[in-house]
Amino acid sequence: MRNSQNINYGTIPSLIALSILLLLSSCESGVGSLPGEEELLGYKNATASEVLSSDGQLVGKIYFQNRTNVTYSQLPGHLVNALIATEDVRFYEHHGVDSRSLARVLFKTIIGGNRRSGGGSTITQQLAKNMYGRQNTGMFSIVRNKSREMILARRIENTYSKDEILTLYLNTVPFGEDVFGIEAASLRYFNKRVEDLKIEESAVLTGLLKAPSFYNPARNPGNAEKRRNVVLGQMEKYHFIDALAADSLRSLPLAIDYRNPASEGIAGYFMVRVRNELKKILGELEEETGKLWNAETDGLVIETTLNMALQSASVEAFREHLPEMQSGLSEQYKTTSGSRRLEDITEQIIGERRMSSRADKRRVQTLFRWQGSYSDSISVRDSIRHALTLLHAGMLALDPRTGGIMAWVGGIDYVTQPYDQVLARRQTGSVFKPVLYAAALENGSEPCDYLDNDSVVVSGYEEWSPDNFDGTFGGSWSLSASLAKSMNVPSFNLFIRTGFGCVDSLWKALGFSFPLANTPALPLGTAEASIMETAVAYCAFANGGYKVDPWSILTVRSASGELLYRRQDTEFDERILSERSALVLGAMLQKAVNEGTGIAVRSRFGVDIPLAGKTGTTQNYADAWFAAFNPAVTIVARAGASSPAIHFDDGSFGTGSALSLPLVALTLKKASADPALKELVSIPFPSLPPDLQYALDCPDYREDRFVDKLIDIFKKPEIVFDTTRVRSEKKLRDIFRRVFRK
Repeated sequence: MRNSQNINYGTIPSLIALSILLLLSSCESGVGSLPGEEELLGYKNATASEVLSSDGQLVGKIYFQNRTNVTYSQLPGHLVNALIATEDVRFYEHHGVDSRSLARVLFKTIIGGNRRSGGGSTITQQLAKNMYGRQNTGMFSIVRNKSREMILARRIENTYSKDEILTLYLNTVPFGEDVFGIEAASLRYFNKRVEDLKIEESAVLTGLLKAPSFYNPARNPGNAEKRRNVVLGQMEKYHFIDALAADSLRSLPLAIDYRNPASEGIAGYFMVRVRNELKKILGELEEETGKLWNAETDGLVIETTLNMALQSASVEAFREHLPEMQSGLSEQYKTTSGSRRLEDITEQIIGERRMSSRADKRRVQTLFRWQGSYSDSISVRDSIRHALTLLHAGMLALDPRTGGIMAWVGGIDYVTQPYDQVLARRQTGSVFKPVLYAAALENGSEPCDYLDNDSVVVSGYEEWSPDNFDGTFGGSWSLSASLAKSMNVPSFNLFIRTGFGCVDSLWKALGFSFPLANTPALPLGTAEASIMETAVAYCAFANGGYKVDPWSILTVRSASGELLYRRQDTEFDERILSERSALVLGAMLQKAVNEGTGIAVRSRFGVDIPLAGKTGTTQNYADAWFAAFNPAVTIVARAGASSPAIHFDDGSFGTGSALSLPLVALTLKKASADPALKELVSIPFPSLPPDLQYALDCPDYREDRFVDKLIDIFKKPEIVFDTTRVRSEKKLRDIFRRVFRK
């Protein structure tokens, strides 16, 4: 009776289960079909494909499970020791199942009730579970699954060497956060390859295996440090390290270098582009070879055109410049008038979307801010207000010689703002003007031709009149100065002289998709385009007049290194602008950077590389642009709120030179600080040929003569404009000019 009082009757079902487990483990027919040696040898982990930059850095991964397989030779000895000391100290002694561990489970865990005594699964059994998972077959599922794993463990031991088993295990085991395998975990938590891990770092990752969420070093550093020290204690206990080393390592603070490319967003938008381009390439490979490659599971290595140094400089430019601009916009809409305007727009959106009944319902959302995104319970109405006043931006850099994508920043934060601003179409403002001026050059105009700057009224368009940004009129400006200083009235007159047909033809040839409307405001930039389309057009200005097709993938290799695809070098085959016009336009736009609206690139930011460029500001400062180029790089940026109704109220924040130019200038300034990168993006412009050496050598401005001033007193010029003809009511002026010339 005394002995029976000491029996824990709750252990009886466990004893029965263990007995069944031992019985089933010796009888393969009781656990269903199992993989044989051939299937085990052919086992293949789903492996993430790696996307690399042109300089060999990891840009991101494409995966079903975030995993990169490694070989045994890449595993540091201390990592293997930490794993064995913690998970399976008799790994090299047993043959898949450790009878001593099973006995410990029976007597200490089940009978003794000590749940901290450890589990009975060996590394090989855990590998079997990772490889083939578990099945829910109802009552005694755990017994059936454990039996399967014991049998599979023996088969695995008969098929693979101990080193191969360790490698397979470390390549399959989950480390939390959708990270699988030791290489992916090493990159996530320490930003280094597995072969570069230190002992204490190996201990942290080994400790994660017990409970990946609870011991996550990024989210629960205290738990992770304690678990790391337990692992180090196990290594000391089993003589993998001595007591002095163990004490020294345990005293170290937990130090991680957490990197999650998906959440950091440094190239998230570019990764979407790569995925789309890769899908097309793999489809073509399947047609050619009959073999289907899966980017999510086959561990492909994709080399791209992205320059990581330039990409990083671009992202840093966003983080440096846009928070100040965002602060300015937010403060503007906190004023009485701004708040009223925001409320009106918000209510209009609620009405249009028929959300009035739920406008005040709250739900938890992740909200972006430059200091760090955060979660908050927020109403639909407040969510709309937040989204409306958020300042968006995008920037794209292309190699004008090839069309290769060098940098792609599609927005302010890929996770919370996935809509790609590089592909969004908005009004162009004055970045449209080089298209007009290029068409004029093609049509016979010269840089030293002069354009009237007299005020005019356009009849039939509510007496609309083009205005210069500075409000001045009179005199005439050279073609080159009109473009460099972005003069609206001379540009309007150039449009009248050149004709809509020439401009429309070139616009289409340059690759723009938006259909132009023949209106008087067109030369001021009412046409719409994306950053991508604008960059393609400006590449033609940079490379002598040729059309480029943007692309991103250089090579695709299999996990074993086999070359599956290499982009063929192709010469330009579509000239859309004469070399002469491209050279002259480039010289005119260099003038814009050195003397005109883009001068802040030099004066404020100190960028000294060869550069041509053009600012652009749309109506009411809704969007701000800056496009720049030289023979080595074309880079275009645009910024503005999601709705044109939300915008800056003055030019100190809202112009192209104030809002978007700094994004490009800061990027190039950071690039110039890196000698290798500066050399990459600073190829000088070709010299003008002898017949064009003095093409721009003329005064920017000419005063009106006395007769012109006299006529302006009596009659303000009127333009009659329609889609079929343009008639100028300036006959009196023309007659007086001819008379006085004679």
